[in-house]
Amino acid sequence: MCSINDFEIERIQLVNGIRSRGITCERVLDAIGKVERHLFMDYRFVKKSYQDNAFPIDCGQTISQPFTVAYQTQLLDVFDNCDVLEIGTGSGYQTAILLQMGANVFSIERQKGLYNKVISRFEECENVKIIFGDGYLGLPQYAPFDRILITAAIEEIPQTLIDQLKIGGKLVAPVGKIGQQTMVLIKKTGSNSTEKSTFGNFSFVPMLHGVDNDI
Repeated sequence: MCSINDFEIERIQLVNGIRSRGITCERVLDAIGKVERHLFMDYRFVKKSYQDNAFPIDCGQTISQPFTVAYQTQLLDVFDNCDVLEIGTGSGYQTAILLQMGANVFSIERQKGLYNKVISRFEECENVKIIFGDGYLGLPQYAPFDRILITAAIEEIPQTLIDQLKIGGKLVAPVGKIGQQTMVLIKKTGSNSTEKSTFGNFSFVPMLHGVDNDI
């Protein structure tokens, strides 16, 4: 079993590797270096926690590759005390990165089994709300948001979510069919206007409608 010191060394190596692949935001790199990814891993893969790979978690989902987390987070352009809606809590690793960067996080998880696990991980943490629900609906009761992050593949960004962005806000999502998606950045420029930018190709698990109550 790896020791804490081993994990610290591995986190430094992970950060260096992500930096070498083009992540330039020091705040993102600092968060990747501080958040203990091994706490969010399935026990079978703990020794591999700081490899730059995705790994299975419960309910047929994955904990994303750290580079992918860093890439999305850099595009999101998080600032202190900004309100972020995260669609797809999963293991909670991305949530923890956003919190480390000073965001107020509102995170939706549709899988009851994952939801039950992740709320216990954040029960003593301020500035986070984990909600069991359908990500396609967003959280209108807490809107508008400064930022929205979708952590699963979606074929088309719902207008419902764009409506929950503040003017000047940003939404980041992997858009496309199962297998390969393009990372998309939406900037809301007015009540009924947006600007769209596209970036690299990625592969995410699909975003599904409704909720799954199986534990």
